[in-house]
Amino acid sequence: MALSGLLLVHSASAFCGLSSLPNANTFASSTTLLHSSAKPIPGSLGTGAGWIDPSAPVNTAASLQKTLAKALEGASFQKRISILGSTGSIGTQTLDIVDACPDNFVVDALSAGTNVRLMAEQCLKYRPKVASLSTARAAAELKEVLTRSGQFSEGDMPDIVHGDEGIVEAATVASADTVVTGIVGAAGLLPTIEAIKLGKDIALANKETLISGGPVINPLVEKHGVNMLPADSEHSAIFQCLQGVPEGGLRRVILTASGGAFRDVTKEELFRMCEEEKEAVQKKATTHPNWDMGAKITLDSATMMNKGLEVIEAHYLFGASYDDIDIVIHPQSIVHSMIETQDTSCIAQLGWADMRLPIVYSVSWPHRLKMPYKPLDLAQIGSLTFLKPDTEKYPCISLAYEAGRMGGTMTAVLNAANEAANEMFRQDVGLGFLDIPKLIEGAMDGHREEGFKKEDVTLDDILSCDAWAREYVKEKTKNVVKNPVVL
Repeated sequence: MALSGLLLVHSASAFCGLSSLPNANTFASSTTLLHSSAKPIPGSLGTGAGWIDPSAPVNTAASLQKTLAKALEGASFQKRISILGSTGSIGTQTLDIVDACPDNFVVDALSAGTNVRLMAEQCLKYRPKVASLSTARAAAELKEVLTRSGQFSEGDMPDIVHGDEGIVEAATVASADTVVTGIVGAAGLLPTIEAIKLGKDIALANKETLISGGPVINPLVEKHGVNMLPADSEHSAIFQCLQGVPEGGLRRVILTASGGAFRDVTKEELFRMCEEEKEAVQKKATTHPNWDMGAKITLDSATMMNKGLEVIEAHYLFGASYDDIDIVIHPQSIVHSMIETQDTSCIAQLGWADMRLPIVYSVSWPHRLKMPYKPLDLAQIGSLTFLKPDTEKYPCISLAYEAGRMGGTMTAVLNAANEAANEMFRQDVGLGFLDIPKLIEGAMDGHREEGFKKEDVTLDDILSCDAWAREYVKEKTKNVVKNPVVL
């Protein structure tokens, strides 16, 4: 094992994925190609089977040239940013970065839910041009609070808007060049699309944008020449590891997972708890052992659907086929993910479990800004361990791989069904923990039988499938079986 800065290099055989790598003959005989071109994509073991053009600026000669050109500009840059979800975890941590680097970042727009108090504080401090809240009532309250403060003249009061149109206005404010998508769920899809159409770079913290909208988003990214820059820890790690890797050099992506709330509970014990201690399961599933995250993502971590969704996101971001994306459980959450190159070297990105680290790289790429954070101390950590995930204990992983391999509208159904089941579980309407994958599987089966579309997917197709899957889960929840289920 060799350490260089925050890079770990080790034989790739140390990590066990969900499936072994197929050989070249297997790829050559494959008839299930997720990329329509007959021309092989470099980095796909020579055949291009299952590999697609990446939305992130990696894996091509052009992306290397772009990265070098930007790096040579120096770190005295200034970016104007719009933050979607400014009062949430991603948004507040992004603003921490703005505070630490005031010469590099200017906030032009903020959007949030209904947290008027915090939005008012942010408006007073950062003076955005646009401030959006989810409801008309919240927007009216914000305007009243800001007017009462006496801190704004008539000419410099933010344009206060609301609803879906308000989010889009925040995402498309003319002066911003980068949009941080920190809102949870499919709500981030439309504003991201509109920002891309205007040529704005995307600091992507919203998984669902690519999971649901990948078939639409990736062509738009290519058409408008924008940079899709991952702002979550795992994909940022992969993105950082790929810096300087030449075209054709990537062989495999290895996503690390904390294992979530039930990491240290055996499969048998988890099933028993789901049957006999439902309230304890409810509480534990919504508490993450390592990260301070939002409620939805914390539960996704407990089911490990978050990692399944990240597999799909990695496919669209980096172009790797699903056969070349693996998951490994890493309890310490220090190695944030890895890549394997064609020579079987394994390169990893390490750091403390601090979401500000991937966010700062997404808004400063390819620069490295000096940040006032605690340096990594490997001696303090002592040891790093890795485990193969149990797909019986975590059936959502297999469901995500299945949806990803089917492609088309199936990933939108997977994502929407998961969002709906996740929300109902957190609302404590009587849904069991293991009913979550059961409902998702049912939605996928129903979509497979009717409505599935693989080619020429449009935004309307995605939104329609999203709505259908949510309604499916809502209706099926009324009659779902309240027993532990192994899928």
